[in-house]
Amino acid sequence: MTSSSDRSPAVDVLPTRTYEIRTYGCQMNVHDSERLAGLLEDAGYVRAPQGSDGDADVVVFNTCAVRENADNKLYGNLGHLAPKKASRPGMQIAVGGCLAQKDRDTIVKRAPWVDVVFGTHNIGKLPVLLERARVQEEAQVEIAESLEAFPSTLPTRRESAYAAWVSISVGCNNTCTFCIVPALRGKEKDRRPGDILAEIEALVAEGVSEITLLGQNVNAYGSDIGDREAFSKLLRACGTIDGLERVRFTSPHPRDFTDDVIAAMAETPNVMPQLHMPLQSGSDPVLKAMRRSYRQERFLGIIEKVRAAIPHAAISTDIIVGFPGETEEDFQQTLHVVREARFAQAFTFQYSKRPGTPAAEMDGQIPKQVVQERYERLVALQEEISWEENKKQVGRTLELMVAEGEGRKDDTTHRLSGRAPDNRLVHFTRPDQEVRPGDVVTVEITYAAPHHLLAEGPVLDVRRTCAGDAWEKRTAEKAAKPAGVLLGLPKVGVPEPLPVVGGCAVD
Repeated sequence: MTSSSDRSPAVDVLPTRTYEIRTYGCQMNVHDSERLAGLLEDAGYVRAPQGSDGDADVVVFNTCAVRENADNKLYGNLGHLAPKKASRPGMQIAVGGCLAQKDRDTIVKRAPWVDVVFGTHNIGKLPVLLERARVQEEAQVEIAESLEAFPSTLPTRRESAYAAWVSISVGCNNTCTFCIVPALRGKEKDRRPGDILAEIEALVAEGVSEITLLGQNVNAYGSDIGDREAFSKLLRACGTIDGLERVRFTSPHPRDFTDDVIAAMAETPNVMPQLHMPLQSGSDPVLKAMRRSYRQERFLGIIEKVRAAIPHAAISTDIIVGFPGETEEDFQQTLHVVREARFAQAFTFQYSKRPGTPAAEMDGQIPKQVVQERYERLVALQEEISWEENKKQVGRTLELMVAEGEGRKDDTTHRLSGRAPDNRLVHFTRPDQEVRPGDVVTVEITYAAPHHLLAEGPVLDVRRTCAGDAWEKRTAEKAAKPAGVLLGLPKVGVPEPLPVVGGCAVD
């Protein structure tokens, strides 16, 4: 018989503090938010349920300063949270990212209920700043002027179990007149190639089968370490990693897009036939005013070389309409480049003033109605071209990596969705056998729409992958995660997050 003194003492349950991260802006911010999530989970927080809408114990805004009204949107969201915070003792609000780097003390002055403000260079300080704000009961504002540690050294909670961002550089050395990002993220700083490849190899060992190399100006990689061919060498090195099926990168700059990069893309089997090449404008005078160091002829020459080396490449772009001083003739030159380049997709933006940029002070600001009319003409032309280019895919047999959450109507249409090698979105008939995100299916394209393809026939082949295994493992672990943290356990906090296996909006 066991005496009362032999029994284990009662263990109290400490409610787990939850967090929510709201991300705005570019892929760099998305990846930074994965770091922020990893930091918070490493400190014992757990993610709030989807749709919590500010009901978490900690709400973090990872902001963008690219848009003209970015600050209005932020303060509107902060105002929405103010009454929730007032009625919920212990709730904390943190603001980071580019807008925080730019506005600093202004945020706390306009929204005094904010607990923490941190910048782009010191995201690793978030848990410490939250704890300091709680103990001292006052707002903590800490903005570093230069990078304290490369973000890839921080814990990470990756959004995908089968595809991952991998930062190869931070910052930008360009001086585009419409962009404030270099002022907020600093000069370009490159990671050592060995560190990048070690991270990729670790991700592949955990199940990742697709990586996207990420940088503010990704193909300028090497300028900081003195090797002009460093990016093409990195692409080729990725081709030697067993188990890495797909390599992508974003966003390059036409100025730095050299022939050795095109050759590496064409000759490295796992580098996908996809290229995002920001145009911004087809007009040489406008490109000069933007301080874009290429002209129309150079841009179209790159497209021609890529198509010659990689015939099935899908090329996408960014375009700004209505830059200060843009005439109708300038706009016609943009339409000309769109017709010549035949982009698979274009991310089109109406110019809006970015506070703190040279372009915001330029003469010749275009009236809103003129910008809108030009924008509509550009979108109509690109929609027509996208549809025509997608129709060329009908009849092709493609391997798709099955995606998670890409088809909003998949449940009602009884389809699944996946990405082709060139990154086109394909919805396909659900096969009888189990197919998991990260697995690979072979299908025949039967129909094309401007923004997606359909494979309405039976799936020709299903290949189960390590990436699918990683997704299945993560899903099982997420379902088994405990609701609270037991005091007295060797480690306080949620289980270790799976080290899993997933540029500017206008670059």
